[in-house]
Amino acid sequence: MTTVTAHSLENLQVQIQANNHAILADEPLSAGGEDLGPNPYDLLLSALASCKVMTVHLYARRKQWPVESVHVTLNYKRVSGKDCEDCETEGAAKVDIIEATIKFEGDLDEEQIQRLTEISNRCPVHRSLTSETKIYTTYSPN
Repeated sequence: MTTVTAHSLENLQVQIQANNHAILADEPLSAGGEDLGPNPYDLLLSALASCKVMTVHLYARRKQWPVESVHVTLNYKRVSGKDCEDCETEGAAKVDIIEATIKFEGDLDEEQIQRLTEISNRCPVHRSLTSETKIYTTYSPN
């Protein structure tokens, strides 16, 4: 089980504790924050991008493929269902879309590149984001 804690600081700043690592999150100036750290969607995309990179490296190591570096670029947007051709959501309801571009450095053939691209979609964070996820929130008086 993974545990992350977060508590509010000044304005919209949030101190996040993930194991032994501290992260400061904030909103940009345009959203009323002070832009002192990544916003929640930046953090979400960071989790996905880093997971894809790590998963590819682990797979390549196991296969002894010459992957020198992996670069992932993610873009996030929300569109209405009516503007999404292959989405199940219809009408004005919003759909979250993450567009991923991956690049590999190393002496890889086309088959290896295709396989590594597929493997990147099997990282745990990608699977969590594309599977049914439940979030149960309870109040703690302490």
